[in-house]
Amino acid sequence: MTHPRFRRWRAFWMLCAGLSLCGCASYVPLPLGDGRGAPAVAHFTAPSAGMPLPNPATHPFDPSNGLDVTEVAMLAVANSPALKAKRDALGVARAQAFASGLLPDPQLSLGEDFPRHSGGGLTTAYSLGLSEEIGALLTRSSRQAVARSQADQVNLDLLWAEWQTVAQARLLFDQVLSARAQAARLNTEQAALAPVGIHVRAALRAGNLTYDSASAGLNAGADVRKRLTDNAIVLHQAESDLHVLLGLAPTAPLDLVGAPYQADQVGPTPAQVQQALVDLPRRRPDLLALQAGYQSQEAKLRSAVRAQFPALNIGFNTARDTSAVYSDGFSIGITLPLFDRNRGNIAIEQATRQQLRDDYAARVLDTRSDMQRLLADLVTLDQQRIALTAHARQLDDARSAAEQAWQKNLLDWPTYLAIRGNALSADLDLIAVEQQQATQAIALGVLLGNTDLPAIHSVSEATKP
Repeated sequence: MTHPRFRRWRAFWMLCAGLSLCGCASYVPLPLGDGRGAPAVAHFTAPSAGMPLPNPATHPFDPSNGLDVTEVAMLAVANSPALKAKRDALGVARAQAFASGLLPDPQLSLGEDFPRHSGGGLTTAYSLGLSEEIGALLTRSSRQAVARSQADQVNLDLLWAEWQTVAQARLLFDQVLSARAQAARLNTEQAALAPVGIHVRAALRAGNLTYDSASAGLNAGADVRKRLTDNAIVLHQAESDLHVLLGLAPTAPLDLVGAPYQADQVGPTPAQVQQALVDLPRRRPDLLALQAGYQSQEAKLRSAVRAQFPALNIGFNTARDTSAVYSDGFSIGITLPLFDRNRGNIAIEQATRQQLRDDYAARVLDTRSDMQRLLADLVTLDQQRIALTAHARQLDDARSAAEQAWQKNLLDWPTYLAIRGNALSADLDLIAVEQQQATQAIALGVLLGNTDLPAIHSVSEATKP
């Protein structure tokens, strides 16, 4: 027959084992990926639901006929490795919010005392107790408020990152098309200069030209080749950045179609800009995230203030002594607030709150300053674009006339090359200014809290405070 003592211990351990195994999670391995990226765009889908884009449902994702600028933005939001990491961070924040609402597990204890000498009426003594930390109940609401605000902050940071990803996708799309346009223009120029190079080299061989007089002809082709090389490096970088943003393998084909993002079709009025400035703290996800972080810090400070009260632990127990006397009782444990009183943590949370408050004010001020600068830049770039368009058109006409005159032997080739070089520089400058204007316009749209806010063309009052 089993001794009662062993039955008690067996029941105790069975209870502990049952409670510990109840609802336990199981381990599932998750191997690391190889980081190769997808070999082709066809492997992806980009659901329109939840996209931070205007009317995404009216623009279905179909990469079979190439990617336009909207589809590139959709794919970037759906598959960007950086955004995936931020979504994982949101999962961590939600898990922390869940954990903050959990109370500490109660403590169950069982002990036995054995008489050293046997005697009449003596028996084995035991005690069974159950205790719980009450202090955790006092700070539970504050911990939950902290976790909820932190989850909101991460969620808003994710939305801000999606907005920035859309803007980055549009910028890279424009940079790739701009670099390809410059390459096409330079290849055309290189083909046009080939007959001149043949003519110059033939004259050198015949002794009709010296190297001093032929330097202009030789340098023209070399300058175009250098520009092609420099532009190829810029194109490689832009395509590489776009591959990374889309989660594509470096060798995956990148078939871009359509026009760049048109951010400069209609300009906002000064009244619209000022209204956007007023609404900025209520619309911009990054500012809303900072506000959520500040609210989280407020809750942390409240929790630290509450934690200065003495920690309390309450327990109940039942026991039997060696004389077979049974008793029931309770225990209370309290921390005496003599030295610490949580003053260090309170000071830390107060200083952190002040830092977050100042960070928020600095972010808003920087945003307002950047917006005014971008507005002024866009007006200047638009004026430059208009002037360059007219200038490039005139030089293109001059180049066409010079080419006809040179073919008829009515124009010397140094003058012809000078005219062509000037026209080439004007065309490349115009492409660069248009690309710079698109970059500034997209950046302004993001700063204003609307990724589709158009650019400024010619608004005289745009830069007024």
